[in-house]
Amino acid sequence: MTLKELAKELNLSFSTVSKALRDSHEISIETKNRVLAKAKSLNYQVNPLASSLRKQKSKTIAVVIPEVVNDFFGPVINGIESIAQEKEYHVLIYLTHEDMQKEVAITKLLQNGRVDGIMMSLSEQTSGTSHLEALQEKGIPLVFFDRIAEQMDAPKVTTDDYNCGIKATEHLLKNGCKRIAFLTIAPNLSISNKRMNGYLDALKKHNIALDEGLILYCTGDDNKNNDLIRHLFSSPKRPDGIFASVEKLAISTYAVCEELNLQIPQDLKVICFSNMQTAAFLNPSLSTITQPAYEIGREAAAILFDLVEKKGQKGQIEKRVLNSTLVERNSTKGDKK
Repeated sequence: MTLKELAKELNLSFSTVSKALRDSHEISIETKNRVLAKAKSLNYQVNPLASSLRKQKSKTIAVVIPEVVNDFFGPVINGIESIAQEKEYHVLIYLTHEDMQKEVAITKLLQNGRVDGIMMSLSEQTSGTSHLEALQEKGIPLVFFDRIAEQMDAPKVTTDDYNCGIKATEHLLKNGCKRIAFLTIAPNLSISNKRMNGYLDALKKHNIALDEGLILYCTGDDNKNNDLIRHLFSSPKRPDGIFASVEKLAISTYAVCEELNLQIPQDLKVICFSNMQTAAFLNPSLSTITQPAYEIGREAAAILFDLVEKKGQKGQIEKRVLNSTLVERNSTKGDKK
């Protein structure tokens, strides 16, 4: 049953029936009741896509993320979905697979008006912002979360990465570590820089000289990362603490320790940024800096929908910083100073 067929059944004009179904003040109560009764009896269903097209809205938002094999982005998407459902919006998920060229291709695709707004967490390869600025030039609302474009004038939702970098490093120091290695990826990412700066400032605060050899720049390849970590652990000045900026580097650390017969936490203490649900069940259980992923998703979505509903109106650019939590487990157990 189409709207045209319903109008024919009622012997009313197309526009009259359409307005009645939208509860327009232009249509009398009697006519509205008649239309609604007939629509119900004929099981007529409103086409939300057609309705949204008439309103020049797609009722769809896009979420662009670098990966899904990560316990952070799942809860973020759940948080976004919780707001989108309240607003009766659909959510499209796009994956860049940590590839800037894929990110550029996705943003070009989204410039055609198929979505009303975009939430994005950058790929580890992203080094420029011209493709992101093109979205803004098209008037498409854009909100960054977690991995953000610092230089762009757009809303951002992050966590306190710098402070948590200090907190994680000091946690290792208090538990007896003297040579703490920092494992990181993509030095161009804002989160990597902030976490490293926290690590560096914590060492400085406690009068510990920086050893450049203890900063390990890893890659997106797990095998290469294992090789890099293996080489680090085989050196005469092996670290006694590991601060991994992302969870996959902590997992690589566990794998190499097992291979080299190094005991955690006796020989090496490990902490990392991670929302991994299985962290408590690893052997030993893994100490983590846990981000409020679900809340990040909700905050980013709330900001985006505010922009969508006020499209064309310029307001204050929001930047929200949420607090992460240090969860101490067995991988950092030791004699506190």
